Amino acid sequence: MSTQTPPIRRPGAGNTRVLLLTLGVIAGMLALVASAPAAYRKFCEITGISGTTQVAEAGDAVAAAERASVAGGLGEIEVLFTASVDPSLPWKFQPKQRTVRLPIGEQGEVAYEAENRSRTQTTLGTATFNVTPLQAGRYFSKIQCFCFEEQQLDPGQSVDMPVLFYVDPSIRDDPDLKDLRQITLAYTFFNAND
Repeated sequence: MSTQTPPIRRPGAGNTRVLLLTLGVIAGMLALVASAPAAYRKFCEITGISGTTQVAEAGDAVAAAERASVAGGLGEIEVLFTASVDPSLPWKFQPKQRTVRLPIGEQGEVAYEAENRSRTQTTLGTATFNVTPLQAGRYFSKIQCFCFEEQQLDPGQSVDMPVLFYVDPSIRDDPDLKDLRQITLAYTFFNAND
């Protein structure tokens, strides 16, 4: 009768494999977490979810106005502008006009006024924005906006910051928004140094 000796196993060989697999899973999860904000931001830009607006060129506004004209006019829409400032930023920030009424597809312009109320400190602010109703974000296009870059204000400095925009005529093709009469564009400035 011959007896076979069982293979000799090195202690911990299975543990090393489990450890490497676990570290690989953790590294993969960290990579997903690190890329999630950028991916979510891009998703919101494309779909208009969360009230994210679209970015357009001046030529896009001309084309939108032509489409609206060909459609025989799509009515007007009122855009309401709001503003707020994070308490850590010593700014006064407000729209110079609360509302604008314009034909759908036509380019509009409004200015916001920002003032650094600090007497001694140059401050750097960055704006976030959204549109309500949230679904309207995919049809609200900004051609020029101060929210595309950080804004620096010297002590006591006051500036006007324009926003050029239009509402895409295809908003009237959306069954949920075909009767929409008002869109709100809201901005909040935060301290960019935070």
